[in-house]
Amino acid sequence: MVILGIDPGVGTIGFGVIEAERGQNRLIQYGVITTPPGTPLDQRLVQIYEDMKKLLTLFRPDEVAIEELFFSKNITTGISVAHGRGVILLAAAESGLPIYEYTPMQVKQSVAGYGKAEKKQVMLMTQRLLNLKQIPRPDDAADALALAICHGRAATSLINTDRKFDKNRYDTR
Repeated sequence: MVILGIDPGVGTIGFGVIEAERGQNRLIQYGVITTPPGTPLDQRLVQIYEDMKKLLTLFRPDEVAIEELFFSKNITTGISVAHGRGVILLAAAESGLPIYEYTPMQVKQSVAGYGKAEKKQVMLMTQRLLNLKQIPRPDDAADALALAICHGRAATSLINTDRKFDKNRYDTR
């Protein structure tokens, strides 16, 4: 199963694409979508939407995993992130893909084994689980990969053995 993990935002949106099958993860690609500071919010949202559609077309994921919003101190930042997240959800929904949402605590629990793990621990485990030579950068991309791993672990558990993976579906020749 190909999973697109998304760390939502407005200025920087992390994405990570993995192939997950029965607890095994293989990195396909990761990176960020960025929008220029100072650009009006409506134009940034259009760019995020268009870039998401490109990612969905390019990688043809089976499912999308996205982080649920967590408001801590800055409600204004949270509201703009919510706008970006809404556009991301719209792009995925239009593509007909199943969307799964995870809290930061769920991601930490799944990837690091502890729901209150430090960010560095999660990043190191993401590196290990994907057999990477170094921690993925920037942080937004690493977070997106952790989301994809979290969903992969949930979706490909032995409980979900009815899912079938068709490798020929992703042959781009």
